[in-house]
Amino acid sequence: MSNTSNRKQAIVIGGGIAGLTTCYRLVTKSAERGIPLNVKLLEAGDRVGGAICTSKQDGYVIEHGPDVFLSTKPWAKALSEELGIADQFLGTNPMERRSFVLHKGRLHPVPDGFYLMAPASFLPFVKTPIFSWHGKLRMALDWVIPRRRKDTDESLESFITRRLGKEAFTRIAQPMIGGIYTADGKDLSLKATMPQFLGMEKQHRSIIKALVARKKESQGGASGTSGPRYSMFLSFKSGMQTLTDTLAERLPDDCIQLGTKVSRLDYRSQVEAQPKSRSIGEEKWHVHLANGEQMEGDLVCVALPAYRAAGLVETVAPSLSGSLASIPYASSAIVNLAFRRSDIEHPLNGMGFVVPAIEERSIIGCTFSSVKFAGRAPEDYALLRAYVGGTGSRGEMYFQRPESEIVESVLRELHGLLGLKGDPQLALVYKHPNAMAQYHLGHLDLVAEIEAQARKLPGFALAGNAYRGIGIPDCINSGEQAASLLLEQGLK
Repeated sequence: MSNTSNRKQAIVIGGGIAGLTTCYRLVTKSAERGIPLNVKLLEAGDRVGGAICTSKQDGYVIEHGPDVFLSTKPWAKALSEELGIADQFLGTNPMERRSFVLHKGRLHPVPDGFYLMAPASFLPFVKTPIFSWHGKLRMALDWVIPRRRKDTDESLESFITRRLGKEAFTRIAQPMIGGIYTADGKDLSLKATMPQFLGMEKQHRSIIKALVARKKESQGGASGTSGPRYSMFLSFKSGMQTLTDTLAERLPDDCIQLGTKVSRLDYRSQVEAQPKSRSIGEEKWHVHLANGEQMEGDLVCVALPAYRAAGLVETVAPSLSGSLASIPYASSAIVNLAFRRSDIEHPLNGMGFVVPAIEERSIIGCTFSSVKFAGRAPEDYALLRAYVGGTGSRGEMYFQRPESEIVESVLRELHGLLGLKGDPQLALVYKHPNAMAQYHLGHLDLVAEIEAQARKLPGFALAGNAYRGIGIPDCINSGEQAASLLLEQGLK
């Protein structure tokens, strides 16, 4: 598009990290290319940032939602560097990079070198009581089990039990996966969630062999490291909201419009004499607001959960709406608890622990926040962060309880597992209903179908955690891709 005085209007619906990133990229890239573009971000709530929210209270830095991002996926780190906030990065505690798993009512360290589902070190794996000898021998068979020849999608549970056995799944992989995706491995797509393990099987045949090779390449890895690769996690000194606040500050003063709920979208001609014209100059997106008002835009990005996006496009694109609505979601609650350090018997010599479903507990895991990151609690105090919810009737039952009951059940669990004494200094519950998209079998095919349907709509894009990654870097990449699509296709 040539640089003219006719300023186009872009409307981004949803003020989470994906929507903020889309706006930021539309603003910066249109300016770089000399495209006269006005950008509006419509957020139904009273703040932007979505699930990313940090508060400070009595010397504690409390995360209401995500508390880290993965630095190996480049988009969050690169964006932070571009925004000039890389000096605020905060890495995990290098002295306590281990995690625990609950087994038969007791917390056991995940064996050194164990990564999500399989070991890369022999001796720690042999010594751990987490697995029976039968289970260990079954896992060792991974060395000789042949590759799967079919290229069809496979569930995480099917893949892990096929290669490593049932114990590997139920006792460690399932809780690790549940902690990342708030999901049940029997439903999750391997291709969509953990394709790196599929790549390991294709390249090395054996998952254990692949992990051992990777360990050798990294010169043995860090001693005392287990579970997720904690060295690859980053946050910010003042909390994750540093990122979303900075993004919002870099947008034009009149860009963000809070308290603005969108009820539906339609796309129609502005020139009644030429109703079949598809020119972007003659047809507009009409954004219908819940208060009865309307806004017009040349470009629209919907950066909302898929089920909410489905409702907005139901009239203009029924097929797309149906596809979006078919993506399931799970709910979770985060319980932040503060204690005097002397009131916790456990040494807290790690990042936290996960709870297998077979243990039948009300919590699915707990992070030792003040150990994981420096400066999260005053000296001589500890901040814990427990998780409740997940998929299935049991997880939904715990999530739906009143906040007081959630706190009571979490404290009851932690009193026994960590040796807590007395009542917490703080007890704060943050619920996230239907917030975590579930990447079920066939998810990537469904996303390809959604993207194909969305491309049929002129000047339209989708962004968020429902499509090609649930983490913060993935959402940022989604927003950047949406902005590029709008600028390349919508302003021709």
